[in-house]
Amino acid sequence: MKLLHTSDWHLGHTLYNYDRTEEQLSMLLQMVNIVKEEKPDVFLLCGDVYHTPQPSAAVQTMFTNALVKIHDANPGMTIIVTAGNHDSSSKHDIFRTPWKALNVYTVGSVDTDHLEELIIDIPGKGFVVAVPYVNERNMPKGLYQQLLDEVERRNGQHLPVVLSAHTTVRGCDFTGHENSSEYAVGGIDAYDLDDMGTGYDYLALGHIHHAQFVQGGHHRVRYSGTPLPISFDESYRHTVSMVEIASHGEEPSVREIEIRTHRPLVTLPTEGTVAWNEAKKLLEHYPDDIEAYIRLNVEVDGELPAEANAEAQLITQGKKCRFCLINAHRQSRQSGEMRMMSVQEFKTQNPIDIAQRYAEDLGMDFDDDLREMFNETLRAVSEDDRK
Repeated sequence: MKLLHTSDWHLGHTLYNYDRTEEQLSMLLQMVNIVKEEKPDVFLLCGDVYHTPQPSAAVQTMFTNALVKIHDANPGMTIIVTAGNHDSSSKHDIFRTPWKALNVYTVGSVDTDHLEELIIDIPGKGFVVAVPYVNERNMPKGLYQQLLDEVERRNGQHLPVVLSAHTTVRGCDFTGHENSSEYAVGGIDAYDLDDMGTGYDYLALGHIHHAQFVQGGHHRVRYSGTPLPISFDESYRHTVSMVEIASHGEEPSVREIEIRTHRPLVTLPTEGTVAWNEAKKLLEHYPDDIEAYIRLNVEVDGELPAEANAEAQLITQGKKCRFCLINAHRQSRQSGEMRMMSVQEFKTQNPIDIAQRYAEDLGMDFDDDLREMFNETLRAVSEDDRK
């Protein structure tokens, strides 16, 4: 079986109010060309197709048009799309029947009365167990192993077996994900690798944006990563994974194929911070003809000048780069001194960061219990949005 493994497209994502449709269309065209050249048996998209549960009609049209072109690039290929935690499960489930006319399987939710729908038989090639994102509270106990056992029962020809999931697996490198730990990333609690069951030849994962093999997975457990950077902290290569498995029980071979973006996310300076006046000079000297998004890392003693953002925007006039934000690093404050936050800083912070900062300013201990209660509330709100 030859498999193209990708995830976390986040279509519809905007960066500090800049529309990214052009870059997303370029990425999708590269997907089409890779399929045309590589001719995989399976195209597997492991969740977070969209950036929000309610994408615009234009974004949904972009995705559906891309799927048709990907199908046309290799009509005999099976396409499998599962929902991630950013997606609405119903938007993936509602058109399951018409999509099958193009050999496309969209999986938005887990129906415990019809678990067989999560097992996709690729005739003569193998099996894909396609599990979408499921909130930890609603995950049926032992689901992965139950599905793998059923595949083992069917797999008389010893064909390759692929399990897919959109989740956090302990031991992964979550570089680029803010407010994350070994226990939870992006609001999803971490599973031990043993929780994912046994019997697969390759575990295709989505959710973590850094492409990688997971520790302890013996080169069988992999995050493909996002093909386009979503934040400035994702300062690594963005790729898709081309996976080949000769037969059931054999170790897969994996190649990375890089996805290029003509508008990279650039931080100035590349390491550390500088004073505001020095940051302005770096921005002034950035080449006029290079397209990029720009973040400035600035060391601040007190407050930034009120006109700082306007100055940065003025400096980039006539340049092809797009100024996004000033990432202010404040010097240590005296005990009891309240920290101020600009509107722009507030918009760039995660909710738990703001809550923790507020608690610290009040002298409260934002301990693990409070963090868990806060994260549980965020997950509940996110689950309501997905529905």
